[in-house]
Amino acid sequence: MLCCDYLVKSIDGDYAHLTRLDSEEEEDKLVARALLPEQIYEGCVVHYEMLQYTMKEA
Repeated sequence: MLCCDYLVKSIDGDYAHLTRLDSEEEEDKLVARALLPEQIYEGCVVHYEMLQYTMKEA
């Protein structure tokens, strides 16, 4: 099962562009903001596990 961290590269309306932190070869991922935590902002890190995105603890 996929478990990884993404950097919120940019927010564009109802979508966010995410960059996977552990794999530079992958392209950015476009994700609907409805699937992401409400408190996201550009530059924050979100954790993906079991089909859910959560804010990464600092």
